Amino acid sequence: MAGWNFADTWETIAETIPEAPALLHGDLERSWEEFDARADGVAQAYLDAGAAEGTTVAQYLTNRPEYLESVFAAFKVGLAPVNTNYRYVDDELVYLWDNADTSVVVFEGQFTERIDALRDRVPAVRAWLWVDDGAGACPEWAHPYEPAAVSGVPRTVAPWGRSGDSLYLLYTGGTTGMPKGVMWRNDDLLLVLNEGAPRKRHLPEDVDLDHVRTVCATPGIRTLPACPLMHGTGAFNAFTALTVGGSVVTLTGAKFDAVELLDTIEAKQVNNTAIVGDAFARPILAALEAESTRWDISSLRVVLSSGVMWSQATKDGLLRHNPNMLLVDSLGSSEAVGMASSVSGGSKHAARTATFTLGPKTQVITDDGRLLSPGDDEIGKVAIKGHVPIGYYKDPMKSAETFVQVDGDSYSMPGDYARVEADGTLVLLGRGSVCINTGGEKVFPEEVEEALKEHDLVHDAVVVGLPDERFGQAITAVIEPIVGADLGDIDLVAHVKERLAAYKAPKQVVPVESLGRAANGKVDYKRWTAHAADTLGVTLP
Repeated sequence: MAGWNFADTWETIAETIPEAPALLHGDLERSWEEFDARADGVAQAYLDAGAAEGTTVAQYLTNRPEYLESVFAAFKVGLAPVNTNYRYVDDELVYLWDNADTSVVVFEGQFTERIDALRDRVPAVRAWLWVDDGAGACPEWAHPYEPAAVSGVPRTVAPWGRSGDSLYLLYTGGTTGMPKGVMWRNDDLLLVLNEGAPRKRHLPEDVDLDHVRTVCATPGIRTLPACPLMHGTGAFNAFTALTVGGSVVTLTGAKFDAVELLDTIEAKQVNNTAIVGDAFARPILAALEAESTRWDISSLRVVLSSGVMWSQATKDGLLRHNPNMLLVDSLGSSEAVGMASSVSGGSKHAARTATFTLGPKTQVITDDGRLLSPGDDEIGKVAIKGHVPIGYYKDPMKSAETFVQVDGDSYSMPGDYARVEADGTLVLLGRGSVCINTGGEKVFPEEVEEALKEHDLVHDAVVVGLPDERFGQAITAVIEPIVGADLGDIDLVAHVKERLAAYKAPKQVVPVESLGRAANGKVDYKRWTAHAADTLGVTLP
């Protein structure tokens, strides 16, 4: 076996602790033996459907056991899983599955109508596996998931085998323009995630399945990804727990509910949870403050946040309810895991927002390719070397910009600007682009602008992000209406939601007489961000 592979590792764990829990969802509990066997059956269904080497399997699912089972199944037969944002609408789904060369889609029943309307636009999809969520019957054009999962087939391996070079294809939220598929080799992703695992369960660089049997002789941590598994934060949190013989707990509610989360942490004795900044943390704190004696969350050791800033005041509040837990604010992305972090709790006070400790493999690199040292009075892009992706799927130009060579080392440099203070503290300054981060979702302004400009009464539009206590940034539309139009007569939010995922719709609309584009069509985003903030009474940092 050339390098670590998730399938071989997880199969070894299933053979070592077969009765230990692997997946917990409401009243459902699946053992490692069941997890492994069901993934074998689903993997065989992929092959029976004609999935070929080099194609991908899309997970069009909310957080549920079938998500991780179908990913495990893809790894077993050397196919690349493809995360699918279940908030996407038709055009977004078609773009994603076409760009990813998707051959099989595993989907929940609630999405049947949407898929039926677009199936003829994705002819490369050879099979649709329907997961019963109680929303209706399996359509005639799909195959039910459950019979495949319980088919009892033996170990499933594709004719082309599996290796550390097998891919996990993680599509970005649009930071790089249209979503791009970040290509993670199994070997690189497994090892970089294992760096965040408990030290006594660390794996060596070279494959050693006997070592896996030794360190996973007893069940590992119990984790709860509160954010969607379709995002890197949720998926990576789950993969990390599984690779140390742990278990993954998923919430049953369709939308995040802080009360359900706290109930589940107590009932399932959860050790770790993954959230996305204040969008999750503030409701959790509000619930704890409202009923301070209701929940025993003493089992919770680590709360990990990634993807959006997490305020110091919220961290302080959470630590009042469990001072023994660690609050980890991680700076990373789909392209770069573990660039930097800040840790609050234990003997430490809550860390200042947007300040991090550099990881051992992280550097700040200037635009002209120089490595900055602590105290240098310059800014640069945060970059990490070591186990990094091999590029963006079918996008060599963007790959060359992001995955670079400096002094003979390979770095992933997604685009976060920062400076390094004299004590080594990393101060994050933000993305060089105008990408908006709202509640952990990445929104590319041009996409929303185009949707807005499709309205008959909109002449031009610019979309900016304004500071928001809960979501990090609130999408704000600056609109130039056609002459004589009254924007008060239309619902631009509903208009955008008809064309894009709901989280991409503006929360606020600011009309202006003219956006004053330059002759080359460019617009001054900084100017309009300031104008929108002034109009709405928002203070910019």
